[in-house]
Amino acid sequence: MPTAAESAADRPVRGATPDRRAALIYNPIKVDAEALRATVTTHARAAKWAKPLFYETTLEDLGDGAARRALAKGVDAVLVAGGDGTVRAVSEAMSGSGIPLTIVPSGTGNLLARNLRLPLGDPGTMVAATFAGDRRSIDVGFAEFTRPGGAREEFAFVVMGGIGLDAAMIANTSGNLKKKVGWVAYVDGAARSLVGAKPFHALYQVAGHRMHRTHVQSIVYANCGSLPAGLELIPEASVSDGELDIAIFQPKSPLGWLLVWRRVAWDNSVLRRFRAGRRLLRLRTADNAVRYARGTGIQVAATDPQPVQLDGDEFGEATALNVRVAPGALLLAVPRTTP
Repeated sequence: MPTAAESAADRPVRGATPDRRAALIYNPIKVDAEALRATVTTHARAAKWAKPLFYETTLEDLGDGAARRALAKGVDAVLVAGGDGTVRAVSEAMSGSGIPLTIVPSGTGNLLARNLRLPLGDPGTMVAATFAGDRRSIDVGFAEFTRPGGAREEFAFVVMGGIGLDAAMIANTSGNLKKKVGWVAYVDGAARSLVGAKPFHALYQVAGHRMHRTHVQSIVYANCGSLPAGLELIPEASVSDGELDIAIFQPKSPLGWLLVWRRVAWDNSVLRRFRAGRRLLRLRTADNAVRYARGTGIQVAATDPQPVQLDGDEFGEATALNVRVAPGALLLAVPRTTP
C-alpha cells in the first residue's frame, strides 16, 4: 500500500513533463526530510520533470523495497539520503537497473561518498546532479553467506565487507555512542573487540590465486579502501576496475597489531602520498601482519561461525562466504565537477 508521501507524489504538477520522474528514498532519522523533499521538488520543477516520488525507510524496509517500488513505477532517477546502510540497501536494488542513483550524503560515515569525493555538506549540489550532472558506473560487490544452520543469503555491498574481528568491532560498537560522536564510536568498539580477540582457522581462495589454509583475525573484501579520518585501509582500491581488493589480517602478537596499525595509519595513509615515502616502503622488509590480494571474488570457509559485516553494518554470523563483483553494475549521478 502506498504511503501518504507516495500518494501525494502521484498527483500531477501543472506544466510538468509527465514522462520523466525522480524518486527520493530517505531515512527520516538521518535527514531534514521537509527541507530535502522541498529541494528535490524545486530542482525537479526547474528541470520540467513531474513531481517526485518520496519514500521513507523503515526498520522493515531499509530502502531496497522502496527502490524496487520506485523502479516498478518506471522512474528515470533515484536519490538516496541516509546512512551507509541505507545507501547499501538501495544500491542492492538498483544494481543492474541502468537507472542513475544520486547519493545525498547523510548519516555518520558516508563511506561511498567519501571514496567518490562527493561534496559531503552540500545536498543541493548532489540533488542538482540528478537532473543535470554526469553519469558514472561503479562496481557492486555481492556476498553470499552460509549460516550456521546451512541456509544461504546474499547481499550487496558498495564499500567493503568482512569476516572476523572487523565485524566483531562493528557489533560491539554502541549505537547510542555512534549517534553522539559519529564514526569515533568505532574506536570504542575496536577496544572492546581486541580484548578477547582470537584468530580463527580459515580456508580461503581469492579468484586467480592459490588456496590458503591459515589462522587469521579478519578477512576484508573491498570495493573501495578509504575510511574516515583520512585512513587508507587499501590505498589502491578502485570502485570501477572490475575487481575486489582483499586484506588478510593475521597478526600473531601485540607487535603484530602495531605493524597493522603502522601499515594502515602511517604507511598507507601518509607515506604513500609522497614519492620519497613510496621509495622508503619499497626498501622496507615486508611483514605478514597484513597481506593484500586482488581478484574478481573470494571464497572463505571457517571452522567456527564468525561475525560478518557489510558496509559497516553487522550481518550476523557465517561459516562460509562466497564473494563476487558485478563490474559497472551501478550507475551514479555525480556533479559535473567531480573527477
